[in-house]
Amino acid sequence: MSRSLISIEDLGVGGVEHLLDTADRFGEVMRRDIKKVPTLRGRSIVNLFFEPSTRTATSFELAGKRLSADVVNVKGSGSSVEKGESLRDTLQTLDAYAPDVIVIRHPAAGAAAFAARVSDAAVVNAGDGAHQHPTQALLDLATARGALGGVEGRTVAFVGDLLHSRVARSSIAGFRMMGADVLAVGPPTLLPRAAEASLGARVSTDMGDLAEADLVYVLRMQLERMGSGGFVPSLREYAATYGVGHARLRPGQLVMHAGPVNRGVEISDALCDDPASLIVQQAATGMAVRMAVLYSLMAEGDPGGETTSPAEVPA
Repeated sequence: MSRSLISIEDLGVGGVEHLLDTADRFGEVMRRDIKKVPTLRGRSIVNLFFEPSTRTATSFELAGKRLSADVVNVKGSGSSVEKGESLRDTLQTLDAYAPDVIVIRHPAAGAAAFAARVSDAAVVNAGDGAHQHPTQALLDLATARGALGGVEGRTVAFVGDLLHSRVARSSIAGFRMMGADVLAVGPPTLLPRAAEASLGARVSTDMGDLAEADLVYVLRMQLERMGSGGFVPSLREYAATYGVGHARLRPGQLVMHAGPVNRGVEISDALCDDPASLIVQQAATGMAVRMAVLYSLMAEGDPGGETTSPAEVPA
């Protein structure tokens, strides 16, 4: 397997399980009074973000620092990209500084794979256009595993903007890989062409089908990728037809959302803050998962490899 992490499908079942188990160990570290371990002392990480981010950018930065790595953050805004520098030249410049890992988010699908070809560093895809977001899939699986006791045999329904969502593409693939039955629900205008083949899931436009799910995963309306619009008549009508609130759910169903949340659009205010919502747990789990990915890349040399026991994470 590649020493970079570009897609959740790079990992396979064994790789995913190894990273989730390692993330459990780092979850224990996060609950300590002192949350820093010396595991990656002397290693360096560049976080290269060409799109806005709160959760992914912050958790990758803190994950690296809590592992004692040196972390540098570079944003497209304020960098030489604004002077016309190409992605290749940016990557080659950063590569000259010999980082161990480059974490990249970029609006173009395929940018992370390109970075892995250009750079000598290991590359982690933090989201490339509407293509992939593998660490989001890992944290979603870890959160669901903790809440449900496992995902094999469970039904997970993804609802909303399936056309533009890299979260949907990554997490649907991850849940299917780990044995879940996956349903995708959304308006016809927000489904990709040949939706079942494209997404690898059963597809419906009927919100009533959410009733069969153990877990309902609400997807953000990707307004920044919709251009001049036309995908829905209005956000108000979308909320009325495809928004998820308590009335859409049966007792016992759990809810996830990758954030940021458009409250009152794809999900109601009340449901966001309900005990059935795992949104905050997802954010917390994301830190442990990203620590596990960085640890596996730099201490083990392979995301999802098993050359070093997670029990060797320093106390």
